Amino acid sequence: MKTNLISLALKSAYNRRGNVLLAILSIALSIILLLTVDTIRKQSKQSFLNTISETNLIVGARSGPVNLLLYSVFHIGNATNNMSYQSYEKIAKLPEIEWVIPLSLGDSHKGYRVIGTEQSFFKHYRYGDSQALEFSEGMLFSDLYDAVIGANVAKKLNYKLGDKIVLAHGTNAFGNPKHNDKPFVISGILKPTGTPIDNSIQVSLEAIEAIHIDWKSGMRSPLKITAQQARKLKLQPKEITAMMVGLKKPIYTFKVQRMLNQWRSEPLLAILPGATLAELWQTIGIFEKVLLAIASMVLISGLIGMLITLLSTLNERRREIAVLRAIGMHSWDIIKLFAIEAAMIMGSAIVIGVLGLYIVLTIGLPLIADHYGLHLSIGLLDSQQLLLLAAAFGLALLLSLLPGWLAYRQSLADGLTVKN
Repeated sequence: MKTNLISLALKSAYNRRGNVLLAILSIALSIILLLTVDTIRKQSKQSFLNTISETNLIVGARSGPVNLLLYSVFHIGNATNNMSYQSYEKIAKLPEIEWVIPLSLGDSHKGYRVIGTEQSFFKHYRYGDSQALEFSEGMLFSDLYDAVIGANVAKKLNYKLGDKIVLAHGTNAFGNPKHNDKPFVISGILKPTGTPIDNSIQVSLEAIEAIHIDWKSGMRSPLKITAQQARKLKLQPKEITAMMVGLKKPIYTFKVQRMLNQWRSEPLLAILPGATLAELWQTIGIFEKVLLAIASMVLISGLIGMLITLLSTLNERRREIAVLRAIGMHSWDIIKLFAIEAAMIMGSAIVIGVLGLYIVLTIGLPLIADHYGLHLSIGLLDSQQLLLLAAAFGLALLLSLLPGWLAYRQSLADGLTVKN
């Protein structure tokens, strides 16, 4: 009599469906956690490293490389000092330099950072795979009180072209004094980039000077200058926060970096954004490795739970296995029976886990984009993740050998009668 092992395994699992479902659910949740952590860490790293491209150097007042990168590119934190506009102009004229982008930071609008810059920002700034900034509506600033806003700013604050906005002095979301007397008009809205640009507002350097022309030490002076009066003044910046530099040839990079780090007029720091990004990721990468290790341990715990489920039913199944042995089932078939059950549990858990991953990503990625400015995508599992699932499946089969072997040994001793 030829026994259908798969049919037997299905019937046996159905009779113990409560325990089996708990085992499947436990492993599925572990897989969801593991794949979610792995997917987010990989895509975050890629998004993180693609924040800026084709910029050879970032220059600012001397501080730390990571600090300079954080406030100039990611708009996190604030500069400890500024660099003079005079140095900026001299650097821009160096024969090795092709283009420069000035950055003046320190103001905000409802928690979103304001970037004072020039039109070169929209011409030369690159992100991702050398992608340029594009407008979904409108155009770059031309009037003194024009402002360009990022995609997230427009979406979250429900802004459209022509709306008036008021900038605040400082970078806190609330409580900063406002430049109420000099409102701006939205002239353009950028397309989403998946970078901090989405959460920023760009105005001209002259506009930054105009709103601060009657301010001193962070407070408005008694001598008030209206918006129209400011138009007639010479709005020459005295200092900027940082600058991005594009070189004519990459071979000039280290030469110019060394020159700027030894700048005689004032202490400056020039960093390579790519190298500093990699350094920063290595610094915070230990946390994502810890999360991945924790998720892996959770999956191993789920597999151990499956093993316990199979072991806990051995005593209940002694008569069943003894009968199967009596009708001619080979010893290896007993072990195969448990392996098939483990395969069904693990296979079901993997399917549910992968479906659960996509549900979590569908719900979670928009929240990540809104709160952290990281635009992650939903894609197919990569080869490493598939290999991880295959390894987990193989480990489940390996663990099933233990209850299978114990069941076989018990059946030899029991015969047809279960001993109490």
